[in-house]
Amino acid sequence: MLWFAAIILAAANFIAVLDMTIANVSVPTIAGAMGATSSQGTWVITSYAVAEAITVPLTGWLAARFGAVRVFTIAMAMFGIFSGLCGLANSLGMLVFARICQGFAGGPLMPLSQTLLLRIFPKEKAPAAIGLWSMTTLVAPVLGPILGGYLCDDFSWPWIFYINLPIAVLCAAMAWQLLKRYEKNPVINPIDKVGLGLLVIWVGALQLVLDEGKELDWFASTEIVLLSLVAAVGFVIFLIWEFHEEHPIVDLRVFRHRGFSVSVLTISVAFAAFFAANVLTPQWLQSFMGYTSTKAGMVTAWTGIFAVFVAPVAAGLSSKTDPRRLVFGGVAWLGLMTLWRTFATTDMGYWDIAMPLMFMGLGLPFFFIPTTGLAMASVEEREMDSAAGLMNFLRTLSGAFATSMVTTVWDNQISRNHAELVGLTDTDLSVQKMLESSGMAIDVVRGTIDSLVTSQSVMLATNQLMMGIAVAFLVAASVIWLAPKPSRVVEPGAGGH
Repeated sequence: MLWFAAIILAAANFIAVLDMTIANVSVPTIAGAMGATSSQGTWVITSYAVAEAITVPLTGWLAARFGAVRVFTIAMAMFGIFSGLCGLANSLGMLVFARICQGFAGGPLMPLSQTLLLRIFPKEKAPAAIGLWSMTTLVAPVLGPILGGYLCDDFSWPWIFYINLPIAVLCAAMAWQLLKRYEKNPVINPIDKVGLGLLVIWVGALQLVLDEGKELDWFASTEIVLLSLVAAVGFVIFLIWEFHEEHPIVDLRVFRHRGFSVSVLTISVAFAAFFAANVLTPQWLQSFMGYTSTKAGMVTAWTGIFAVFVAPVAAGLSSKTDPRRLVFGGVAWLGLMTLWRTFATTDMGYWDIAMPLMFMGLGLPFFFIPTTGLAMASVEEREMDSAAGLMNFLRTLSGAFATSMVTTVWDNQISRNHAELVGLTDTDLSVQKMLESSGMAIDVVRGTIDSLVTSQSVMLATNQLMMGIAVAFLVAASVIWLAPKPSRVVEPGAGGH
């Protein structure tokens, strides 16, 4: 019965994380169906991300005031209902409104599915349960674009939302029956209205900067500059207010635990690096290596497949040894596998590309499972909901930041490499003369040479970014040693009873 409950909780986390990426490849299709531009269509993604980013850190307050099981069950049901409304939308405005509501409902699902697992499982079985939860967090973003592309191509875009409805409603009903006996008495504290308002302002502004920055050419845009100022000023005021408020909407005091702070920093940096590589790989494969979205998705899926097989081993070890060693080994391994990827060439075949991705999967569970366990074991039991909300919020934010940064840097680096290679390519015109002698027109010759230069510029830019991502992994691996040595074997479920 416990494992049945674990599957339901993991499924809730899976669909919430899945919906962060499932619409990405479907934006052109949705925009076309709605009679909107592609730029307007991106609000389908942005609206969900902003709404979710606001509610994730509120999880601790919501769980304390209304009960974790009750909030989880209602959020799950609402997520399914608003998913159905997304599919029924007949205008872009209605779709964006439904996505905002879906994001508000989806935010608490990630942290609450985690803390409820820790609450219901005996401490000796908790690592395995967290392993299952962790894999859904890592695999869902990879499967999102594949599933989204398949449903759009073979069915129609509403199905990327309809598939959530039966899963969410069924899981909500079952979750209430299985988990209601684990509900705790709510704590009725005054609502921190100022803190809530500040949170909505700065998180919303920051998410818009990250989502729209590339489209608007970053700080060349007055809109991005103003939003950045709002986010920065709002964040500073929010910090000051929350630290002095008796009943804060977000309990930032959990960061006083060094083990939690260091674990969250490690998770954020490593997840940003992982997400950056995940975003870059399919873009490179589809745009410049001739891969379809489905085939590109199949290549990246190897990471998740191998991670699932190793997860039980990582879960078992995380309760028996110093978690810092496992985290260091797992994240350093990810860095080394990314270094392997810096030697990629345009002549690589499917398996040449897939091989390092497979090996990356072997390291993922050793990063995510023990780091999550160490973070949650570092806080007091009453702080677990708040800690989980903040950890998931910062992880999500780091993924959004990595996505914006990697796409911008990649484009800039391609342009820079292209400019350098043009000056170095065919300086004696021997290639041009050879192609002309074969009967090609001069315009075709120049186009051919430019195509070759562009191809190599992209490959160089991809390898250069992989080098930066590898360094980020190695830095994250080193950071974990700043955490204090656990005074006990870290048991992720210890705070659950």
